[in-house]
This record gives sequence, structure tokens and C-alpha cells, in this order.
Amino acid sequence: MVEKGVAFGRFQVFHLKHMEYILAAKMRCKKLYIGITHSDIVSFAATSALDVHGVTKRDNPMTYLERCEMIEGALLDFGVRREEFEIIPFPISQPDLILQYAPKDAIYFMSICSAWDEEQYHALQGIGINPEVLWRRNEQEAAITGTKIREMIVSGGDWKNQVPKSVSEYIVSNAIDERIKKLNYLFGQENDN
Repeated sequence: MVEKGVAFGRFQVFHLKHMEYILAAKMRCKKLYIGITHSDIVSFAATSALDVHGVTKRDNPMTYLERCEMIEGALLDFGVRREEFEIIPFPISQPDLILQYAPKDAIYFMSICSAWDEEQYHALQGIGINPEVLWRRNEQEAAITGTKIREMIVSGGDWKNQVPKSVSEYIVSNAIDERIKKLNYLFGQENDN
């Protein structure tokens, strides 16, 4: 077990596959830094054509703070002690800034499921980090995604079974589900014009 690890993602909505990834990384280190990409889609806007979800408010309905609180609550519910993790910004769209937020001497863990993940892997290598790939899956094997969760929220599907209980409670109690529906409606209206 290493001292420090880093795992990262957009986490727009934090679901059970995200939890699987985070817990797999946490099992390999004493302290895990959880990086939130696109902490601000204006300041850290997508710079790659493969980063298709890092550009619109519809795909990024939750604030950085909301994602921090959502992830922290889920990890605590899953029994991870608070002193064993930190949540940090992770500006993957500007890799040269990553080491201002994340420790260089950590092991960086990745789950690779898409061409965008592959590009992120190479971006980390470009700043002197050699990520450890926990698993490679195709997009069908990845099964659930934040996009699918948001679509289920909009359509009235059974999304609550795809996220930790604390996450569904957080989303509902903070009316994030209603925000997701509203942004989907507004985005759809813009595309109709």
C-alpha cells in the first residue's frame, strides 16, 4: 500500500461505478486525493474535442462544492474515514496546472473506458506522471454513466438505485434533480430554435 493516491472524475452525478473506482483506488493507498475535473466549466473549460461533456451547463449541473459534499457524504457512508481522503480541483483540461492541486509523489489511478480517458492518460504522462490503470472497459462494460443518471432523472426513471443512498438524498434535498430537469428543458429549447 502506498502513502498517497489520486483518483479523478467529473462526478456529475456520483454513481455506484464511481464508488467502485474510488474504493478500488483507496484500497491501494493510505490517503486518497479525489480530483474533481471541470470544477468550473468557464475557468477550466474543455480543451479537447473528445471531452464532450465538459462544455455545457446541462452536462455540468452541479457546482464544485455540491460535488465535494456529495462525494464526502457517500464515502463516509461507505466507511471511509474522513482523514483518509481529500477532495481537490483537478484541472484536466489544463494539465500543466494539475500539480498545483495534486501531489506529484502520489500514484494516479485511472479507469479507462473511452477515447477521452485515453487522452487524459497521455496528458498525465505529458506532465511526468505514469498513471496506474485499475481496469480498461469498453463503454458498454462501463454500464452506468453520469449522463445516463441525468437522463433517468429527466425521464422519471429509477435513478436512485444507481447511486449511493446518501447521493440520492443529497440530490433531492438540494433540488438538484429539479435543476437537472430544468437545464435539460432549457438546453432542448435552445436546440429547437
